[in-house]
Amino acid sequence: MNVSHASVHPVEDLPTTDGGVGIGGGNNNEVPRVRMKDIQGMPGTAGGLALRICQFVSAVMGLCIMATTSDFPSVTAFCYLVAATGLQSVWSISQAIIDIYALLVRRSLQNYRVVSLFAIGDGITSTLTFAAACASAGITVLIDNDLNSCAHNHCLQFETATAMAFISWFTTLPSFLLNFWSLASR
Repeated sequence: MNVSHASVHPVEDLPTTDGGVGIGGGNNNEVPRVRMKDIQGMPGTAGGLALRICQFVSAVMGLCIMATTSDFPSVTAFCYLVAATGLQSVWSISQAIIDIYALLVRRSLQNYRVVSLFAIGDGITSTLTFAAACASAGITVLIDNDLNSCAHNHCLQFETATAMAFISWFTTLPSFLLNFWSLASR
């Protein structure tokens, strides 16, 4: 069982588990262990499920908008955006299913290996999504502002898909940071 240790804050009198006398009078030498509180946004919480659903919805919207344009395959950055948002959507929906299961059976997902897997997966998908969104934003600015050829392209769809990728990244970042923080505090 993973529990926190009472080593950060010194106390005058050690707490007892039987409600009896303190240090000298009781024969109980065990200090009660306290379980870390599940912070909303971490795996297995309602906040974590909400973050996963927002990640999934924004990634799927960006993927669908970009895939419906006829000329996205001609630009490598847009192909990369489709691949990254596809990976992000698969990762987010699988994590959402795990969160739903954990909420239904009232199980905490604060296992070191599980949180490590979530932190690594969130780090990889958020990095890929952010890189793809930045590359697509650069190409969109090039097409719109520098080449002034939005009349021949689907600039509005490109900009909307790029914005959805940034929103997906922005909602992935809290999940990654909370998981990483949870690992660091153990």
